[in-house]
Amino acid sequence: MEEVRIDKYLWSIRVYKTRTDATDACKGGKVRVNGADTKPSKAVKVGDTIVARKGAVTYTYKVLQLIDKRQGAKLVPLYAENLTPPEELAKLRAPVETFFLKRDRGAGRPTKKDRRQMEDLWSNLSFDVPDDIAERLASDFISDFGSDYDEDFDGDYDDDFDDDL
Repeated sequence: MEEVRIDKYLWSIRVYKTRTDATDACKGGKVRVNGADTKPSKAVKVGDTIVARKGAVTYTYKVLQLIDKRQGAKLVPLYAENLTPPEELAKLRAPVETFFLKRDRGAGRPTKKDRRQMEDLWSNLSFDVPDDIAERLASDFISDFGSDYDEDFDGDYDDDFDDDL
């Protein structure tokens, strides 16, 4: 086998869950082979570089071997080398902050003034909890779950979570 369709290859190495998803990504301009946009029928060869955009992350793969049958996740490194930069993978762990504003049905698009007000509201939001409220929540938690819940907790969340990484 010297060539395989790009949509079939992306499905085989588990970049996309279905072959239809891979085909749609190719048609939508989210897949590039060696820097060029591709159609789903584009043939890939050993040594080609594939860039596939899924959501906010842009994955990069190098074709090591050709395959046209879907493989188990453990076998994928035999067929494709993941060259995705760590900065792109960090986007997967970034907190997703969503903010919804209720608009009246039929109100149409926000005006420039409305957008500026929404941006001001968003930029002025603070996620810091005042000390007195934090202490009250902590005491409520201890009264609900007992004082021996986490005896070695020193109040610094950063130290406790670094050990898990």
